[in-house]
Amino acid sequence: MSFDYDLFVIGGGSGGVRAARLASSEAGAKVGLAEEYRMGGTCVIRGCVPKKLMVFASTYSSAFEDAREYGWDVTAGDFDWPVFRTKLNAELDRLEGLYTKNLGNAGVEIHNARAVIKDAHTVELSTGQTFTAKHILVAVGGTPFVPDMEGAEHVITSNEVFNLEKLPKNILIVGGGYIACEFACILNGMGVDVTQYYRGAQILRGFDGEARGHVAELMVQKGVNLHVGTDVLEIKKVDGGLWVKSADGEEGVYEHVMYATGRRPNTDGLGLEEAGVKLGRWGQVEVDDYSQTSVPSIYAVGDVTDRINLTPVAIREGAAFVETVFKGNPTKPDHELVAGAVFTQPELGSVGLTEEDARDQEPIEVYCASFRPMQTLFAGRTDRVMMKLIVSQATRKVLGCHIVSDQAGELIQLAAVAIKMGATKEDFDRTVAVHPTMSEELVTMKTPVRTA
Repeated sequence: MSFDYDLFVIGGGSGGVRAARLASSEAGAKVGLAEEYRMGGTCVIRGCVPKKLMVFASTYSSAFEDAREYGWDVTAGDFDWPVFRTKLNAELDRLEGLYTKNLGNAGVEIHNARAVIKDAHTVELSTGQTFTAKHILVAVGGTPFVPDMEGAEHVITSNEVFNLEKLPKNILIVGGGYIACEFACILNGMGVDVTQYYRGAQILRGFDGEARGHVAELMVQKGVNLHVGTDVLEIKKVDGGLWVKSADGEEGVYEHVMYATGRRPNTDGLGLEEAGVKLGRWGQVEVDDYSQTSVPSIYAVGDVTDRINLTPVAIREGAAFVETVFKGNPTKPDHELVAGAVFTQPELGSVGLTEEDARDQEPIEVYCASFRPMQTLFAGRTDRVMMKLIVSQATRKVLGCHIVSDQAGELIQLAAVAIKMGATKEDFDRTVAVHPTMSEELVTMKTPVRTA
């Protein structure tokens, strides 16, 4: 049977774009790709990239204060959101153009339309066109989840926050994951009065418990009005904004309420189940180790599979798919020891096991240091850095590393290389410290603070 394409990719995000480019340019496949919104996906258009630029912008408020403590005659005015947003949108347009250009240069045929799956080898576009493909790759990512509740139509999510016409005077952020915490810190740094609700006992579920507590305490110190163990009961539109009543009886009026209560795979209306593709409880596409679904010709990568929802993981999964299907080299994406960073203020960098998970697995030693770093100590800030290593008593391997500090995301990337290579605590100990730095604590902690 002849097909219109060797591969048809649904979704123009990081995973889909990488797979399409490699299949076309390196494997000689005829590739089509459909994207219904903007090329680049969540990460480039409404996720990692604009968020990180907002992080950078938000840190200057404290930087101005520090500069004065260091002797600079600095006068800071108010943050100009329209100026920043205009430049931000221009940068996103530039990146989207690069994604489109690189796909075209690789020989991929782009369809600016929504695609749905009709059967194992057929996709139908919103333009009315229908194409057949030997293989179909689903890479449509995720979408913010908002609970079904009265007043939900009035809230915003991380999709809309980048497009606000003006910064609000105050905002309520609902959620305790990394997106909620990052935006709480971002908007707080930009001068917004931020309240955050989380129904759990502590923010950043899934991260190391000690690190979570450290971040939460510093967020409160910096001005975020954080409430854990509570949730929203009611939302009503009133003069001046949105009236909110919480589970613990508190009431308040906010210009905006932002929900960051998780993301769900973006599979609604895609035709997957009708084509025989098995989905999980939350709509995630179930795949095997090679990203193949229950329909042999259909594969899926990235957040839509709900494995590890990080852009670099989606890119690796897309590349492994091409190796497996188009290069005859069966390759499993490596999901072990994937490092991550939460861009709160300060940041949280993490790789490997948390203390809680490690002690359930085997006897461990915990090395931890908390201290006030030189730069902010001199400026009179009360910030505290935390460096933590989890070590196997039996093998001496470092099972996990957790850092809470400015630039923790940069630091954890380097620590991840050593831990991925199987470094032991003694390997860290033999490494000469770089002085004076915060990170030297990683190689100077000689005595465990506890065993478990």
